[in-house]
Amino acid sequence: MAWWVWALGLATAASRTTNPWLLGLILAVAGFVVVARRGEAPWALAFRMYLYLGAVVVGFRVFFRLVFGGGEGATIVLRLPEIPLPEWAAGIRLLGDVSAESLLGGFYDGLRLATMVVCLGAANALANPKRLLKSMPPALYEVGTAVVVALSVFPQLAESVVRVRRARRLRGGDGRRFHALRAIVIPVLADALDRSLRLAASMDSRGYGRAGTVDPRRRLATGALMIAGLLGVCVGVYATLDGSTPRVLAAPMLVLGVVVGLVGFRAAGARVRRTRYRPGRWHLPEVLVALSGLTVAAALVATSAVDPTDLTPSLMVLSWPALSWTPLAGVLLGALPAVLAPPPEPALGRVPA
Repeated sequence: MAWWVWALGLATAASRTTNPWLLGLILAVAGFVVVARRGEAPWALAFRMYLYLGAVVVGFRVFFRLVFGGGEGATIVLRLPEIPLPEWAAGIRLLGDVSAESLLGGFYDGLRLATMVVCLGAANALANPKRLLKSMPPALYEVGTAVVVALSVFPQLAESVVRVRRARRLRGGDGRRFHALRAIVIPVLADALDRSLRLAASMDSRGYGRAGTVDPRRRLATGALMIAGLLGVCVGVYATLDGSTPRVLAAPMLVLGVVVGLVGFRAAGARVRRTRYRPGRWHLPEVLVALSGLTVAAALVATSAVDPTDLTPSLMVLSWPALSWTPLAGVLLGALPAVLAPPPEPALGRVPA
């Protein structure tokens, strides 16, 4: 939970700015912490894929600005033949002149989205999804089980690929690429299917998915409270992130949605009985890790309220984005978990150096 709070704090900070210096610094902080504190579990090996996904996001964003409406600005850097469109597609521009301001705006937007994706990838690389399942409230236990299983599918497939490839090398298998691919796919799929069947059997033996007798009216009231609370939270979060939305829909709606949602969760959890073996406890390192992420988010939110020009560079006049000390220091505080968090436990059979 602490790693997820830290990562969501970084993602919230990234959503408040398009300054490439700050976004690049957030990426560097997330990567530094992941390298310093990730273990050798299957889910810890997926961070590189999130970096590739972020690069693809930036490339697609710039490509879309190049193809659709890239002529907003005075500095034309590329002249392409414009493709005429019918009248029903009025307002859509295909190719034509491409300006530096438009390409730079697409790069800023893509970099912001890519930074948020990488921050979530850092949480997946650092947090054990199975331990996260133990912290789920009783009302979300079944949903949490499905989410955790979905999050661990690709890491488990990667682990199966590594294990099958190691077995083939020990047997002296052929290293040709296409032959090796054909020889690996079937064992990997069979191993994944076997794991799924074992997981389903173990969950069924432990009583997952079994619900007791509940009054239909009480179930309906509980569901209505939870849906109303989640809608209020969605509206409040959107209004908080969007500065042009009326403020009455920001903090008041967010607080109201959280309160209503908590009442619904409490009512739903009262009819679910679950026990926990060795429940996780919050100690000082967990609190400090979570606070570091929240501090980064608070620093960027405060800066956007005081001096938003530092966080949103102007595209009207091409110049180097400015950088002030307040958001810079706030983002650097996000690197503290690399020192404050305990080092990961070594893998079984290995002795730490």
